[in-house]
Amino acid sequence: MEIWHGLDNVPADFGDAVVTIGVFDGVHKGHKILVRSAVEEAAARGAKSIMMTFDPNPVALFAPDKVPAGLSTVERRAELAEAQGVDAMLVIAFDKSFASIEPEEFVRVVLGEKLHAKAVYVGENFTYGKMAKGTSESMPGHGEKFGIDVTIVPLLDVEADGVVERVSSSRIRDLLADGAVEAASDCLGYYYRVDGRVIHGQGRGGAQLGFPTANIDFAEGLAVPADGVYAAWFRATATDLRPTPDANGDIEFGVRYPAAVSVGSNVTFGDTHKTVEAFVIDRHADLYGVDGHIEFVGRIRGMEKFDGLEALIERMNQDVAETRTILENADAN
Repeated sequence: MEIWHGLDNVPADFGDAVVTIGVFDGVHKGHKILVRSAVEEAAARGAKSIMMTFDPNPVALFAPDKVPAGLSTVERRAELAEAQGVDAMLVIAFDKSFASIEPEEFVRVVLGEKLHAKAVYVGENFTYGKMAKGTSESMPGHGEKFGIDVTIVPLLDVEADGVVERVSSSRIRDLLADGAVEAASDCLGYYYRVDGRVIHGQGRGGAQLGFPTANIDFAEGLAVPADGVYAAWFRATATDLRPTPDANGDIEFGVRYPAAVSVGSNVTFGDTHKTVEAFVIDRHADLYGVDGHIEFVGRIRGMEKFDGLEALIERMNQDVAETRTILENADAN
């Protein structure tokens, strides 16, 4: 899949396209319906599919103090888009210049002239152009004027415990903030994942507790589940600093391993800095400098303060046992 940053980097010879537009934060189940529809239409037309996304979130321009935590970095979004069969992802830096384009000009210039769009797929809550004056109601007319077919895709609702809820990035953020990683996974269609370089932490896990952990340096502004302990899958991948696995360990790159993961500050030791740390069960290796990927499967408990190391270690052994049970019964996802 090709990735372009900015309209000026779209190849002039890319050819006819079917375009879908949105922030696509997390590429959840609702997004996937939209994206797959565009991919299928492109295949039917013998055209290419383009997913237009925005970085930073457009909210950053108008209300920088209200920017929501992200569910995916641009790199993760690209990975998820490619899995849906998208041919190219266009990343737009949503700035004042882009925000000032009139709705009709957006369709004519951006979609028609720059992207050679023959069809466009957007959600029913889609807005575009200056002051968001363009909507899903106006886009079909604008599209017709410039020879672009427009399809409006309804938003996705799901039923849980007899209650109908709309699948949205906002809802998923709320679920993660509550520690409800299982419900978040139901909306996403995959286990929520936090990625980052493995860095040095406080060093207590192995030295004092007997549970050495991989401390993940996750991206600033990324949503992480509520403080607590979780059953998760851990995977390590190569970096320029660490191109090969630890020869003295037994953790291979690209392989999923069960892990008990702590999110938050360690109140027992009086820590205040929020961390995401994974204890990889039944494995050992020097992981410093590799990229770690944590997929959250289920929540075990909230963060607790313990009266001394003995009580903490006893609880951590229980966490590991519960992690094993949860992962043994987890979907492959």
